[in-house]
Amino acid sequence: MRYLLLVPVLATASLLSSWLVTLPDVAYLAAVNPNTTVLIEARQAEAAEKGRPIALSWTWVPLARISPHLQKAVIVSEDASFYQHHGFDWEGLLEALMHNWEQGKLRRGGSTITQQLAKNLYLSSEKNLLRKAREALIAWEIERRLPKKRILELYLNVAEWGDGVFGAEAAARHHFDKSAAELTEDEAALLAALLPSPRRNDPIQYTPFLARRQEAILYWMHRENGDQRPSAAY
Repeated sequence: MRYLLLVPVLATASLLSSWLVTLPDVAYLAAVNPNTTVLIEARQAEAAEKGRPIALSWTWVPLARISPHLQKAVIVSEDASFYQHHGFDWEGLLEALMHNWEQGKLRRGGSTITQQLAKNLYLSSEKNLLRKAREALIAWEIERRLPKKRILELYLNVAEWGDGVFGAEAAARHHFDKSAAELTEDEAALLAALLPSPRRNDPIQYTPFLARRQEAILYWMHRENGDQRPSAAY
């Protein structure tokens, strides 16, 4: 009986070991910008299957050329403890797990900016525990290898902001006809509000949900401590 109990433990240990060996090398990201991502390639494949090649809009810019308003808006809305954690927000993850348990399905991921970056760069959008575990391992490796500002720069440059629109510069041009450096506080909050569902939400169709989320993000941005945000603001 004891040996039977060891089987799943050993299998799990073996799986984790193989994942550690096959983790992508993220060290190069400290100095080199990726020329594609798994998410971009997935969107291109989806479009090709539907017979409509995607019009990719993606321009890389350094963090210094991205409005501080957008940097702050994304942090307070997506990962308020970004500068404090080491890849994981355990409180946020617990909230997400409780929500998923109550809803009976895996809907909210509780992912940090680093985890989202890992997923966008290297992983599929499948919602299962194995993918989340691999995402966590890659996020941990990213945090070990890269400084926070570089992680934020990478995230803001690969995040999806619409159909074929990737990165802050392309998002600013597409939605507001200006550079990412020129974004106002309101515009930054609206772009951050798009992130949970960037292909479904659209500033042109300014839905009540989008308006509430933008207002909540502006509120969080104005709070002295952005990580102490209300959990039911939208």
